[in-house]
Order: sequence, then structure tokens, then C-alpha cells
Amino acid sequence: MHELSIAMSLIEAACEEVSRLGDVRVEALHLRLGALSGVVREALEFSFDLAAAGTAIEGARLQIEEIPVAVLCPRCGEERELPSLQHFRCPVCDTPAPDVVRGRELELTALEVSEIPENAVQDR
Repeated sequence: MHELSIAMSLIEAACEEVSRLGDVRVEALHLRLGALSGVVREALEFSFDLAAAGTAIEGARLQIEEIPVAVLCPRCGEERELPSLQHFRCPVCDTPAPDVVRGRELELTALEVSEIPENAVQDR
């Protein structure tokens, strides 16, 4: 299950940013996940919760934006979203369209953080 190693990498990156930002709590990690990324969303969500336990990221949610596959049609010259991953053909003119322009993403795009109140810092 490579989703666990991906989750651990996300948490490591987020923890590095938290240490740079100071007294903040991570509320959410925002991730773009393409349909061709090879990552199973449910497995990543499960792995994320396990990997986050005991870290500065524990309790944060993983906010995933699913990115559909889009190709550049050589005949139309337009970017077209594929209705199915079974046929890499332009959905308008039916021309084979192997040039994928979107759908392979696996990127951490943002951390949603909130400041920890000063009195909470003193109570630690």
C-alpha cells in the first residue's frame, strides 16, 4: 500500500511547515489528486489518519480535490475532459487523443492553519 508512504510524506511536509510557522495548528491539508495518479483516495484517507497520530498534524483533515483526466485533441485543438478512462479519444470528434494535460496530479496545494491562542501555549 503505497498510500501510507504518500500520507507520511504529506505529514512530513506539513510538520516542516508548522515548525517554520510557529504556534499554529493545522486544520486541513489541501491536496489535488488526479484520476491517473495511481492513488486510491479511500486508502490515502485511511493511511493519513493512521500516519498523523501522535504528530503535530493529528486531528487535521485531508481535503482532496479530485482532478479528472483531460486530453488535448489533435484535431479540435481543444482541451477535452474524458468521460471514461477506458478510451483516450476526444469526446467531441472521436479522434485518438493520447496527450494528457490534466489528471496525473498528486500535489499538496495548501495548509489550512489556525493560530494557537497565547494562553494555550503557556499551558503546554
